[in-house]
Amino acid sequence: QVQLVESGGGLVQPGGSLRLSCAASGRIFSVNAMNWYRQAPEKERELVASIVSGGRTNYADSVKGRFTISRDNAKNTVYLQMSSLKPEDTAVYYCNIYYSSYGGGLLLPAWGQGTQVTVSS
Repeated sequence: QVQLVESGGGLVQPGGSLRLSCAASGRIFSVNAMNWYRQAPEKERELVASIVSGGRTNYADSVKGRFTISRDNAKNTVYLQMSSLKPEDTAVYYCNIYYSSYGGGLLLPAWGQGTQVTVSS
């Protein structure tokens, strides 16, 4: 009932930049938290950045100062601007939201399908 469509991944050289987007659609009344996770081969999925409805953000130490998360509430879309990329940023990036549906008070999770980011020369 709720779909997340991610875009913007790809291959970039070290020091380069990419911008990921994730658009949510479906039976969404409101979106609370919007998050970006990543998972590298043979590693656990980790939280990269999060933003709540009021705009407060949080980042993993490994990306502070290089990544910026933002959101467009009117479009139910979350972005991740990634700069000064390093080979260790290579991973599949997933967006995740917590939303409430029409007529419901519970916050429900939804996940995107993932987009590959590869940082290599």
